[in-house]
Amino acid sequence: MKRGVRSPRRGAADVIASGSVAVLALALSACGSSPAQPAASPERVSGGSTGHYEVAAGIHKIKHIIVIEQENRSFDSYFGTYPGADGIPSTNGVPTVCVPMPTGGCQAPYHDTADVNGGGPHNEGSARVDVNGGKMDGFITQAAKGKKGCGASTVDNPACSNSATPDVMGYHTAAEIPNYWTYAKDFVLNDHMFEPVASWSLPDHLYLVSGWSAKCSSPAPSSCVNEIKGPYTPAQMQQYVDQAINTGTADVTNAWTDITWLLYNKHVTWAYYVQTGDQPDCENDSAVACPPVAQSYLTPGIWNPLPIFEDVQKDHQIRNIQPLNNYFSEAKKGTLPSVMWVTPSQADSEHPPASVHQGQAYVTAVINAAMKSPDWDSTAIFLQWDDWGGFYDNVVPPPVDQNGYGLRVPAMVISPYAKAGYIDHQTLSSDAYLKFIEDDFLGGSRLNPKTDGRPDPRPDVREDEKILGNMVNDFDFNLTPRAPVLLPTNPPTDSPSIPAYFNGLGPCIGCTATPPSH
Repeated sequence: MKRGVRSPRRGAADVIASGSVAVLALALSACGSSPAQPAASPERVSGGSTGHYEVAAGIHKIKHIIVIEQENRSFDSYFGTYPGADGIPSTNGVPTVCVPMPTGGCQAPYHDTADVNGGGPHNEGSARVDVNGGKMDGFITQAAKGKKGCGASTVDNPACSNSATPDVMGYHTAAEIPNYWTYAKDFVLNDHMFEPVASWSLPDHLYLVSGWSAKCSSPAPSSCVNEIKGPYTPAQMQQYVDQAINTGTADVTNAWTDITWLLYNKHVTWAYYVQTGDQPDCENDSAVACPPVAQSYLTPGIWNPLPIFEDVQKDHQIRNIQPLNNYFSEAKKGTLPSVMWVTPSQADSEHPPASVHQGQAYVTAVINAAMKSPDWDSTAIFLQWDDWGGFYDNVVPPPVDQNGYGLRVPAMVISPYAKAGYIDHQTLSSDAYLKFIEDDFLGGSRLNPKTDGRPDPRPDVREDEKILGNMVNDFDFNLTPRAPVLLPTNPPTDSPSIPAYFNGLGPCIGCTATPPSH
């Protein structure tokens, strides 16, 4: 067997062959083409590496962008056997890669039916060891070093690992995550989506909203320096955000520019929806899991960085960080903001040891709400997992700068204008979401210190990197908006055990109630 590595595949995006996915047939919709509408002309705007470029025709048909950010799964752990995707190297369905074990020998990827997984360490150092200079063979060694323990009385405590032995080589299929595979079949699967930074959740979430991860010595943008290992502990963020909420300012803030500054100046509405529950990541991500930290929508944390951004404080938009219930009510009324981020509690996050089935139910409820909304015909949903969570992936992350890219993560595009059954092989990161937002709502403006009025010393303008693909390629704006694909929040699964909440419940097709967040 070969070691666990493959370089990113290049080439045009493919359309997967039609075929059944193991889900409830009544929950699926047909993937036929829709009648075409008259083509719109491209729009020429300023920006980009050459100073000007053309925004895709039809992009302004998207009036609502929803970024759903889940936690800690590699692409191969969810879609490694998906037909047509750049997945686990195999011959006749048998993996041809094998990752060394610290006890000797090696382990090949295997189908894991368990609903709760252990995962592995996933900080900046772990990313480096897992990739191992391109060999992609450090996963089991790192997982074996992760913090474990805990007895039966604390098995639900996120400080505990739920696997007696490393399970990072396990992967799921449509048998465990039928809804995710259905979204991929009916819409777009991105099989070269990488974390924007080779590190853990906090830097990933900072990149998600700002295209950088840094630490600042004052409220001046020029005081910020590159930082991808921290840059703050949850305790520090608690102090700073509490102060910002109570007084409107803080002693130390994220002083570099985030995307909400550009949205604010163009009068583009936005919201960052946070589910009440427990914080979905660890203070020290060299640990496999961590003790729960209570959250509310105004509580700071690594999952909710915007309150400590200096520009969010200055433009008095901290209250745009809202409880998830507001998302569901706005969706029902057809009054969603233009740009949204949706983040989970620990229980719904899929961050080990959270239930995969429950996380899928939560995501499905969020998507069902968007699809049932009067706003559906003008909505694009970007579904992504923030980092790899220590799980195996075979594709070497391509370099873009000193910070990334990090390891590959699952991602999908769901929209009435999304191409059906399309696998996008472009090299992508969450920077491409920022680029799409900027092209759609901001006339191509970028988080660029030379043009955004808040000069910070970020190493590059990530949205303009030549290697970065364009999310617009996942859409066909000539289509008549496609009908929703409403899915069950309790689909069938072959997992031997799932949370008790789901036992005895029916499929609940199209439901928008999320599972308990604690």
